[in-house]
Amino acid sequence: MEPDSSLHTIFNGALDHEDPEERSRFLEVACGGDPERRGQVERLLEAHNEAGGFFSNTRKTPAAAENPGTGGLAAEKPGDTIGQYKLLQQIGEGGCGAVYMAEQHEPLRRRVALKVIKSGMDTRQVIARFEAERQALALMDHANIAKVLDAGATGTGRPYFVMELVRGIRITDYCDQHNLPTAERLALFNLVCQAIQHAHQKGIIHRDIKPSNILVASHDGVPVPKVIDFGIAKATTGQRLTDNTLFTAFEQFIGTPAYMSPEQAELSGLDIDTRSDIYALGVLLYELLTGRTPFSAKELQSAGLDAMRRAIREQEPARPSTRLSALLASDQTATAEHHRTDSQKLIHALRGDLDWIVMKALEKDRNRRYETASGLAMDIQRHLEDEPVLARP
Repeated sequence: MEPDSSLHTIFNGALDHEDPEERSRFLEVACGGDPERRGQVERLLEAHNEAGGFFSNTRKTPAAAENPGTGGLAAEKPGDTIGQYKLLQQIGEGGCGAVYMAEQHEPLRRRVALKVIKSGMDTRQVIARFEAERQALALMDHANIAKVLDAGATGTGRPYFVMELVRGIRITDYCDQHNLPTAERLALFNLVCQAIQHAHQKGIIHRDIKPSNILVASHDGVPVPKVIDFGIAKATTGQRLTDNTLFTAFEQFIGTPAYMSPEQAELSGLDIDTRSDIYALGVLLYELLTGRTPFSAKELQSAGLDAMRRAIREQEPARPSTRLSALLASDQTATAEHHRTDSQKLIHALRGDLDWIVMKALEKDRNRRYETASGLAMDIQRHLEDEPVLARP
């Protein structure tokens, strides 16, 4: 932790020196002549400048300043009205925002999901990220991505936006509760890949693909996944979600550790591209096949920051078939039953193509991963059609 903390201190100190020559002299002394450390700080400073100075900027808007005691509480309650939407119940909550099921009466009657920034949390940085999420969703038009329907501001000036109400459960829970065979899980996963491919084609990287952000519901007996929560989405090169937005603050994890790519675990966040989503899709596929993530979320959380980052960046996970083989017999049986098969048949089904496909998506070196989400989906389709897969060694 100490090196990271000192880097943060150097970064903040450098911001106090606006003159380029003074800043250079400060960095030379503060970094002790260490070119690697200086390079890290300079990359952070460059990103800060490109983002218009929002890095570590938590100045509050007037609305927040007038309500210093709210402490980020949801000011709304069921029965309240925001715009033309009556709040029915709170269905989700994050650090800065709350999500409600709401009812719209005009021009048509329907139930929607309304996301609003909590009172007291409406800093410029939070508002920029919130607006970026809305714009990211508005850019997309795909059957498997939640749609934005409307946007506005509350009476106190806090932004909100309205999305279609996604009624569903986590993709992993859906597959297990319905005991979907492996082939059906793969087909469902491919729909998710197509949705992520659409986002990538629109210039958006999700950066937090995980089961809770992919909800599945049955429509006429057919499972339909919906990708939600683009709250930490990132624009690819050449695409801006807002005029001045920097999503990755120093020493802030962007993503969920168990699904985080090695490059995200670097913490700088200055060189993240669509292949980070490919890695997360690989983790999701691993979980759909084995019932477990490549690295235990509980173990990662208890390991401490440095050990967690090191494991994600350096430790090679077991292949899905190997992981399943190492489980207790009772756990093997339980997992296999969720696939409507027995443990030995499931292990055999994973060995070969599916092992190779998953491990290619999980490559530490992103240059060795699938280049696109559609490329991953196509290899899975080849497996389903008994054709040679590209992931084969």
